[in-house]
Amino acid sequence: MCSSAISLASTALSSQLRRSPSLPPILRSALKAQSSIYTGRCFAPRSITCRRIDHRRRSAMASTPIKVSKGNQEVLIFENEEALSVSLAKLTAELSEKYASDRGAFTVVLSGGSLIKSLRKLSESPYVDSVNWAKWHVFWVDERVVPKDHPDCNYKLAYDGFLSKVPIPPGQVYAINDSLSAEGAADDYETCLKHLVNTGVLKLSTTTGFPKFDLMLLGMGPDGHIASLFPGHPLLNEKQRWVTHITNSPKPPPERITFTFPVINASANIALVVTGAGKASVVQKALGSDNNSSDLLPVEMVSLDEGEFTWFTDKDAASKLPNASL
Repeated sequence: MCSSAISLASTALSSQLRRSPSLPPILRSALKAQSSIYTGRCFAPRSITCRRIDHRRRSAMASTPIKVSKGNQEVLIFENEEALSVSLAKLTAELSEKYASDRGAFTVVLSGGSLIKSLRKLSESPYVDSVNWAKWHVFWVDERVVPKDHPDCNYKLAYDGFLSKVPIPPGQVYAINDSLSAEGAADDYETCLKHLVNTGVLKLSTTTGFPKFDLMLLGMGPDGHIASLFPGHPLLNEKQRWVTHITNSPKPPPERITFTFPVINASANIALVVTGAGKASVVQKALGSDNNSSDLLPVEMVSLDEGEFTWFTDKDAASKLPNASL
């Protein structure tokens, strides 16, 4: 239909120009040939094909990730971080509805870094109005032992970028006691978790006895660390504590608290957000190998006992994976 309209318009214009007494000779000569449309450098045949672009279909295709499975892990590879954040918000809202309905509470664990930016869609329509925020209980997988207004504080990062924009009851946001030492803050946080188990907010894993959070929203460092569990650090082998402390973090600030692997691996759901080309080599090691080496990165030690583990990556972070091109 579009092609026919252009052809008719061209024919009408040609007839009108032929009748014009002031038509320049060069155009009169061109019009004596087969009717044509001027394209800038040459005359092209008037019969062309015009295809309407469906922008909604293009947008849907861009937001549809490549799905790759490795063991019990699902890897979603998105065209860009924008599409990733849309999907992450959808998953989080769905899990919120499920757990709030099933047991009256939704326990969510946050990390720091760029993850908070990727949660921005939750503070926008439709989720800001549709999510039952009153059922949310928010925790941190790790925290720097600094004042809450310090730029290195994970609480401040989450508050500024997410928590201040959604109506979660303040009493259900569990920040650390930053007036204590790192060891004291870890002990205090573990005591808080055990109290919430007693009140029914937190459930325990029936297989391991560690707290079972509904959803952990985690990031990963360029060295493969998660939480404050760093490559080669003795805390990787902690098997008893729920929350422990570190005073010699290889990444400043040095004093932190962190969940241990038994708690992380007891989760019902983990969404691990990894973006950017700077993390492509670590993603390749974690997902492109058999994970049987003795020098596992912390991210490779995440192995859920009975939960669902989903990677949210963009094409840059997944660029070194085989068969992962969009």
